[in-house]
Amino acid sequence: MAEKPTITTTHLLRFTGEDRPGLTAELSDALAQLGATVLDINQAVIHQSLLLGMMVRLPDDLVCDEAKTKKTLKAIRKVAKHHDLKLKAKPIADANYDHWVGRQGKPRHILTLLTRSLTAEQLAAVTSVIAAQGLNIDVIHRLSGRPPRPGSEADTGQPRRACIEFWLRGELRDADAMHGHFMQLGSDLSLDIAWQKDDVYRRSRRMVVFDMDSTLIQAEVIDELAKEAGAGDQVAAITEAAMRGELDFDASLRQRAATLAGLPESTMQTVAERLVLTEGCETLLANLKAFGYKTAVLSGGFTYFGRHLQQKLGLDHVHANELEIVDGKLTGNVLGTIVNGPRKAELLGELAATEGINEQQVVAVGDGANDLPMLNRAGLGIAFHAKPIVREQAEQSVSTLGLDAVLYLLGVRDRQRTAQTD
Repeated sequence: MAEKPTITTTHLLRFTGEDRPGLTAELSDALAQLGATVLDINQAVIHQSLLLGMMVRLPDDLVCDEAKTKKTLKAIRKVAKHHDLKLKAKPIADANYDHWVGRQGKPRHILTLLTRSLTAEQLAAVTSVIAAQGLNIDVIHRLSGRPPRPGSEADTGQPRRACIEFWLRGELRDADAMHGHFMQLGSDLSLDIAWQKDDVYRRSRRMVVFDMDSTLIQAEVIDELAKEAGAGDQVAAITEAAMRGELDFDASLRQRAATLAGLPESTMQTVAERLVLTEGCETLLANLKAFGYKTAVLSGGFTYFGRHLQQKLGLDHVHANELEIVDGKLTGNVLGTIVNGPRKAELLGELAATEGINEQQVVAVGDGANDLPMLNRAGLGIAFHAKPIVREQAEQSVSTLGLDAVLYLLGVRDRQRTAQTD
């Protein structure tokens, strides 16, 4: 006696073809008339080409035998053909469906690929690392805008940027090896990779704190002041070593500040007026403000310049070091507690408490070794065009794009930006 065929009520339907408004509604209506239940759905449109996947469960009374199953699928295929769509239907065995359901508890991650212009080589290299870690890619989408054709009217000559976001699922096999591979790819292929755990905090950041020198601005202020005092080269060498983590920050700051003794107070205004903002700085701050984020400067630099930026960029908080001024001249002394690496981390915690938010909702951005404590304490720490020791130790690093790349790590698409000011 022949065995009865296994009844399969679950099917994966894949529709492809030219996109137009109303297609999904019409296909869904056809399935509704068959009494189908939608278990999963995913749709994407690439240059007017539709890719629509639906996992559906058909009523048992429609698929009680193989003939009725074929008849039901034929009816769906007829609707697809009417709309010039191709349909590929695949039956899903109960065991495979149960396995799919069981995978929903797996850890999820967000990988963000940032570069000036995305190449197939970059994409192949990054996805190979993902595959080697045994991770599954659920979704890939573009956060950056559509790149203009070179030489077209839309090509304004502005610095280009490309950002692709991957939604991943699965257990990492070797996190250290993956991090090492991404660091190497960043060096070899001029790209950045940000890796975030997909949790509730990733979607609810509420404050961003910044280092100032070489982060918000393209200079180290103390080096600029030292130039005015005739000690530029000497101080710049000390600053560079301090930012690499080779010197005690407090001692090096006092040593550098001492070279400023006798400078007129007005020199600070002269230096402030020639400071250049980092690419993407104004765009980032304008958007953060529009989105309701609190912002702060936590700097090993000086309060005068932090206040200058606060007025220009609308920052909410400024914490930095205070230069002593007597009779209109700098004395070369630094007043009060120095804002060093540990103090930056403490201030981050204090600001989070003041604003009534979890520290995991704080983003920290900096470039020097004295920024590492706050980068590691924040929910999202970003080493921005940073020194090698900082890139190696920080969880995230951005070295190819401007400061507004931070918006991508927050999941903001170009079209969602409220301001583009740079």
